[in-house]
Amino acid sequence: MLFERAPGNRPAPESGPSSRKFRAYTTKHLDDLVARAGFDAEERLAIRAVATVLPFRANSYVVDELIDWSAAPDDPIYRLVFPQRDMLPAADVARIADLLRRDAPAAEINALVREVRMRLNPHPAGQLELNTVKLGEEPMPGVQHKYPETVLFFPKQGQTCHAYCTYCFRWAQFVGEPDLKMAGDDVARLTAYLRDHPEVSSVLITGGDAMIMGEPVLRRYVEPLLEIEHIESIRVGTKSLAWWPQRFVTDPDADDTLRLFERVVAAGKNLAFQAHFSHPREMEPEMVRRAVSRINGTGAVVRTQAPLIRTINDDPATWASMWRRQHAMGMVPYYMFVERDTGPQDYFAVPLARAYEIFRDAYAQVSGLCRTVRGPSMSATPGKVCVDGVAEVMGRRVFVLHFIQARDPALVGRPFFAEYDPSAVWLTDLKPAFADAFPHEA
Repeated sequence: MLFERAPGNRPAPESGPSSRKFRAYTTKHLDDLVARAGFDAEERLAIRAVATVLPFRANSYVVDELIDWSAAPDDPIYRLVFPQRDMLPAADVARIADLLRRDAPAAEINALVREVRMRLNPHPAGQLELNTVKLGEEPMPGVQHKYPETVLFFPKQGQTCHAYCTYCFRWAQFVGEPDLKMAGDDVARLTAYLRDHPEVSSVLITGGDAMIMGEPVLRRYVEPLLEIEHIESIRVGTKSLAWWPQRFVTDPDADDTLRLFERVVAAGKNLAFQAHFSHPREMEPEMVRRAVSRINGTGAVVRTQAPLIRTINDDPATWASMWRRQHAMGMVPYYMFVERDTGPQDYFAVPLARAYEIFRDAYAQVSGLCRTVRGPSMSATPGKVCVDGVAEVMGRRVFVLHFIQARDPALVGRPFFAEYDPSAVWLTDLKPAFADAFPHEA
């Protein structure tokens, strides 16, 4: 076996706080936790109001080892996990807080909460309407086929995370509303669909977080894919390396999980471990280094990605530091995303012009081996649109854009232009330059 293993087929022994057993914190713990950040009762009530709309979940590792409570609420990891009162319109927060203050009936609170959620574009890029597929005449819950060569699968048991990111574009998966959730568990129908679609070469297991599943459940979804010849790669989307690296070192099924990764590689498939790191501090603990080393030892490739998030990582030095550290640890910088048009986008979004500047200036600070990263990229309805820069063309200032990926493969890699708008934060804020329509609209 390639990964490091302790005698007796057990995870290597650990001591210290990083080896603590997983403990989840949810909204019932929220008031006590945010009190540690120095908020008074009214501020805590406003935070609770936000948490009725957007999901909250943390764990003992994040709370005790990653957050600098002396710097809270301005600490970046705190802001990554804990709701902020201005993540939602002030009027909505006030209305919900008033209901909580007077202990209103649950039905009244839930009705207002749902009204607010529906205004937050819970499923951007047509996730439900445009991407779900059928096998024969029957819909396939939890399966999406947005690009010809890629199928996304949302396993039913993977629809949570070790902790929730406040910026998460899949926040609607976690709020307990069945009509907003994408999930499936029929492996036989998934493999039948894949066999009927030989153009598919890659399957992304996502959620939620695929690595919230124990090894026996994960294996039930992964092993059948190994028998499909035209599947070249299996991708696993996860925040676990940042939020619970113990999953690969000291958890009871850590070794079994790594053996499963080895089986994928031995079957001739590329196993792409899509790790989400949003801030350099998430990579500081020694447990993270060990987890990455063990995953790399199986032959899997750890690729890293994150959105650009205002107040958390919106400066070039932070990104350059992340990419250099990731490269040194054996990970491959992959994507800088633009915060998506959903949830608290108004709170976290960085204008596209500034996003490009941050990417450019960070990119200039790293070696060529880190320049595998792409961005800033918008995962929009027609595809992944990259902002390549700002230029003067025929006397007009414009954004230069191209599709990294597209529903229509003919659009991939073809440059196009948008009128320069310093306040634009998303593709739909832009207007075409030198044409009546964008290529994907023609």
